[in-house]
Amino acid sequence: MLTQKELGIRIGMDIGSASSRVNHYEKGRHTPDIKTLRRMAKELNVPLAYFFCDSDNSAELNCLIEALSESEKLELITALKNKLASK
Repeated sequence: MLTQKELGIRIGMDIGSASSRVNHYEKGRHTPDIKTLRRMAKELNVPLAYFFCDSDNSAELNCLIEALSESEKLELITALKNKLASK
């Protein structure tokens, strides 16, 4: 498991403030800029959109979809459109 301090250091934050800065982001006291979010996403191996999901299910789906190839994504889009159209 990665600590807040380790994450902060890995994305280029100062050793002395890494833990508190990441904690402030996690608690919603401060909002990281897009550049910081991109570095966090890369380090955590999640898509950038992961940070904007409203639920755990949406976040998990986002990660699973991002792992698909482009052709698999197109197949999924088609299948979901067909499923919704048949309702």
